[in-house]
Amino acid sequence: MLAEMRESKKETKTQRLYSQTIRRKLIFVFFLLVLLGVIAVVAVNVGSVPLGAENILFSICNRIFFTSFPCRELTSTIVWELRLPRIFMAIVVGAGLAMGGSALQGILKNPLASPYTLGIASAAGFGASLAIIAGFGLLGQQNLWIVANAFIFALFSSSVVLGLARVRKATPESLILAGVAMMFLFSAMTSLLQYMGTEEQVTAVVFWLLGNLSKATWLRVGIVSVIVLGVFPLFMRYAWDFNALTIGDETAESLGVNAVKIRLVGLALASLVTASAICFVGTIGFIGLVSPHISRMIIGGDHRFLFPASCLIGAILLLAADTAARTILSPLILPVGILTSFLGVPLFLYLIIRRRKEYW
Repeated sequence: MLAEMRESKKETKTQRLYSQTIRRKLIFVFFLLVLLGVIAVVAVNVGSVPLGAENILFSICNRIFFTSFPCRELTSTIVWELRLPRIFMAIVVGAGLAMGGSALQGILKNPLASPYTLGIASAAGFGASLAIIAGFGLLGQQNLWIVANAFIFALFSSSVVLGLARVRKATPESLILAGVAMMFLFSAMTSLLQYMGTEEQVTAVVFWLLGNLSKATWLRVGIVSVIVLGVFPLFMRYAWDFNALTIGDETAESLGVNAVKIRLVGLALASLVTASAICFVGTIGFIGLVSPHISRMIIGGDHRFLFPASCLIGAILLLAADTAARTILSPLILPVGILTSFLGVPLFLYLIIRRRKEYW
């Protein structure tokens, strides 16, 4: 009887600790959501043209609630046609890249896994370069060739990696090797196109490869949002399976998880969400690498919370970086990819110094 009472107390204590841990993680996710809202409000207010909080609020109310507050047409145009599409694009693209990075790191069990690791970004860059320099598009009208080429070639690269991985049973090692091969192949082909292009064409390619949000429109925001919001529930559905993969394929198989299937499905979904983000804004680096690490260091590697936390951190980082890119040298706007690249340096130094292997 005493033994049963002790076991019951232990179970109660364990359940209490588990509930507290879950509560802390949920509070952290809620905090990130609030922080994202605050940064979005700040981003609307700052820029080369000062608008004022009251004018911005009137502009938003007039458009959404059909009110008639006094507001200049210029203010409404800047808010609705320039700043808000750019802000929402930063949010959905940052969330999509972070989501893809979280999935790839879980699939490959590699802290350096990102869209660059599997050649997705390099393939998108080649597709865009092909449209800019060679004037060759695979789909749509000429003004859509850059977007369409980047998307198609990004998916093509991941399809090749998937095909090679199926032959080699989709082990993390085979996926990484195939991805690195695709990365070097498309990087070399992009360099060849730049060598053959004119000065103006090369400048356009370099500007695209640096990444920027200047061409964000509501239509593009809607397309990326549909894909990101559509893929997110699928990742959450397989969250337990991703958790099982982190402790080894044999253990995952013993728990009823098909490791090869989950790895291939996860790679396909990560490729889709990454390609949809990259094709509109260019190859914005390190968001897909940094965001999952920050989230994992704070709340651990449980993918049920890692996916939403990483998405919010990615959105926060990209929105903050783009806001800084618009204001640091105003009225000159820096490509946001330059600022996000600086985020990777402190992280790599931190990983090298601390060697936090317990996260993996």
